[in-house]
Order: sequence, then C-alpha cells, then structure tokens
Amino acid sequence: MSKLKIAVQKSGRLYEDSMTMLKDVGIAIDNGKDQLKVAAVNFPLEVFFLRNGDIPQYLLDGIVDAAIIGENLLVEKEKPIPIIERLGFSNC
Repeated sequence: MSKLKIAVQKSGRLYEDSMTMLKDVGIAIDNGKDQLKVAAVNFPLEVFFLRNGDIPQYLLDGIVDAAIIGENLLVEKEKPIPIIERLGFSNC
C-alpha cells in the first residue's frame, strides 16, 4: 500500500498548528520532531519534517505529495505550486 507523503516545517510558526491539525483529524504520530520522516501509526501517511525553505523543492521533485507551508514562501521562492487550501492559521 502506498503512503501519502506530507511535508511540514521541522520548526517555526507553522509547526505547532500543523501538528495540532493532524492530531485533530485523528492522525497519530510518535516522536516526529526529532526525525526527518515519521510514519503515522493509524493511517497510510508519512510526515517529513523539513526546513521551511526546502519544502517547495520537495514538492516540485515529487518527494512529497503535499505540504503545509506559508503562502509567503511560495511567493518568495517563485515556485509554481498550487494552493489547495488555505488553512487559516499563522497569517503573516
């Protein structure tokens, strides 16, 4: 079975809200922040904890399927990545 791969910041303003959102939808992750990649316990999902500036390239290279990143990063990096949903947290 293939797993959905999602990237989140390993630190920064979006980290806590991202982890809370995953928990709120029922995804259980153990000891994520200390590792680069963690598999969810109860869902076919891998979470990649990356430096904020690296996330757009991981998306473009197809290493991850989705990411939780700030829209400002897409503007600054000038990457053609579609925004699927604005999550409403950590406005800048």
